[in-house]
Formats: sequence, C-alpha cells, structure tokens
Amino acid sequence: MPSADIVRTVRVERTARVAQLEGLFDVAPTERSEQRWHVDLPIETRPWSIGLITGPSGSGKSTLARELFGSALCPTFAWPQHRSVVDAFPDSLGIKDLTGLLSSVGFSSPPAWLRPYEALSTGEQFRVTLARALAEMPELLVFDEFTSVVDRTVAQIGSAAVAKTVRRRRQRFVAVTCHEDVEPWLQPDWVYRTADGSFRWRELQRHPGIEIDIRRVGVAAWPVFRPHHYLSGDLHRSSRCFVALWRDRPVAFVAVLPQIGLRGRWREHRLVCL
Repeated sequence: MPSADIVRTVRVERTARVAQLEGLFDVAPTERSEQRWHVDLPIETRPWSIGLITGPSGSGKSTLARELFGSALCPTFAWPQHRSVVDAFPDSLGIKDLTGLLSSVGFSSPPAWLRPYEALSTGEQFRVTLARALAEMPELLVFDEFTSVVDRTVAQIGSAAVAKTVRRRRQRFVAVTCHEDVEPWLQPDWVYRTADGSFRWRELQRHPGIEIDIRRVGVAAWPVFRPHHYLSGDLHRSSRCFVALWRDRPVAFVAVLPQIGLRGRWREHRLVCL
C-alpha cells in the first residue's frame, strides 16, 4: 500500500522585509519553513484503472505524486525538431492505432498531426504529450497538472475520452489536478483529496449527459472548422450546413449536397468535430 511521511523544509533568509511581514501578520520568527504530509493510499486492496489526486494549489499534490509514484510520472519528452509529432511515437505503434490514440485524447486534427511539437498550441502540446505517455508507459501513468492548460469544456469531454481509452487499453492512470470538475467525466475508481487528506473508493457511474443542439446555418460558419478538415478547406456554395452546439458552443459541423439522380437524398460534403 503506497504510504509516506513527507517533510519538506526550506531555509528562510532573515531580511528586514521578512521581519516586517512577520510583525505585520503576527507570524512567529523562524529560520526554516516546514511542511508535513502523512499519506495512506489503500489502492492495492482492490483492482482499479483510474485514480484522481485533487486539491487546491499549494496543497502538496505534486509532492505526493513524486513521492508515491515517482517512476510513473509523465516525463519531459524530447520531441524531434522540424519533424511531425507522429514521428516521436514508438515504431511499434501502427498508424491506425496512433491516430486513434491521438483522437482519444482530444487531439483529432490531421493538419496539426503533421506539425512539429514546437508549432503546436499549449493545449495541443498537452494532449499530444498525454497520448505519447499512454503509448510509452502502458503499466502505470501518473499525469501532473492534468487538464490545467485547456479550457474546461475540452477538459471535461477530454477526460471522458481518456477514461474510455485507459480502460479499453487495460492501463492504469492517475490524474493529478486542482480541477475537481473532471471527476464526473474521468470516473476514477478512487479519489484522494489533499485538502483534508481523505481517500475514498468510487463506484463507476455514467458521466454527465451531453445534450447537443443541432441548428441549420449558412456557409459563414465554416471558417471556424475549416482549419481542422483533413482535405480541402473549400466548401461548395450549394451546401446545406448544420452546426452542433454544446452549452451554446459550436463543437461540430456538417455540410451536405444533393445526391445527383436521387431526389430527396443527400451526401456528406464536409464533416468536422472539434
């Protein structure tokens, strides 16, 4: 059972400003600042796939993760310069499995797959790093700052996708994050909260419902989706277009054209899911 008594101390340089702060806030003078944690995670008492360590910033999440799961922490990968990010993945991973893994973490833009790591946005870098870590660390992966650099909509939907991928691949994954909103989407088997040192097992539940509103739109909606289409970005002027919205946010686009010779039938022209 992972357990630890962790002590972290740092020397406090006695300066005039430090003394002023101590007097202003009635803090006892000290030569050293110290933090202590005692942690027991009974995660070996039953099978599990996904764990969650969560709590506010400064509560010791990263320290605990390093102490308890040091070798399983997601490393800082070296990425090939001037080459596509897909070239950094293990050679044993087939292209269909690779693209499926990238899509499963919410990084599903073929044009972006061709770019080098340094050309990706911060959110894209987070997602491709997560995909590579899942590929290279099949036994146990502990991911610190999980979803911290993506917006909360992407974080929630992405967490559901990651959970599905981890369970399908029969891996084990621990998310370390200050964002508790991912819990109902990630559906962890256990949760440890650093704020009060509490641990609890969870039963697998359905993630929150996803209600999609589909609206017919004009071709003017296409530019939002065009950069992510894997073929030509051109859109036929006669297209009949529809957008899917989640929480009033556009998340998918489809354009259809009449099927020649088949009255009342339509064929897909462009489809993009952000």
